[in-house]
Amino acid sequence: MRLTTKGRFAVTAMIDLALRSHAGPVALAAISQRQQISLSYLEQLFGKLRRHELVESTRGPGGGYSLGRSAAEITVADIIVAVDEPIDATGCGGKEDCMGEDSGKCMTHDLWASLNAKMIEYLDSISLKKLVDEQLARGVPVNEAPVKRAISATPVVKPIKVTAPNSVFALGSALTK
Repeated sequence: MRLTTKGRFAVTAMIDLALRSHAGPVALAAISQRQQISLSYLEQLFGKLRRHELVESTRGPGGGYSLGRSAAEITVADIIVAVDEPIDATGCGGKEDCMGEDSGKCMTHDLWASLNAKMIEYLDSISLKKLVDEQLARGVPVNEAPVKRAISATPVVKPIKVTAPNSVFALGSALTK
């Protein structure tokens, strides 16, 4: 079994979110900047996490993501399954007929299927809260300056260029030309 970047990034982003969610919704741009993960990739992952109700989204200025349930109720297995990460050490994808239609299972099928069960059991035993507590114990800084958002707090005022005549007389002379 090989955990790909999809599973690693999803767990990392969820730890980052859980560390900072006490202050309200967390912007994906902030997670992207802190964890050096592409924003578009995070958007894809968080779409899947939202569909599995592990996170909730808040729209608008000051919006972002927050945990869908408490960190103690979310396991690493929940996160990995939500982002469609396969947890399978068998060479056949868990099929019972590895060797073909009538040949049955390969000789090592039960070994790898048992390993799959142990991996899922292990990942299901680790809560997001445990991972967050480990990060806090290591002294990971949590309170950072917020990432600047694309929407400015002060409106941008651009001068309006008028190309129409500014009086009746200018209109008359414009029409007679």
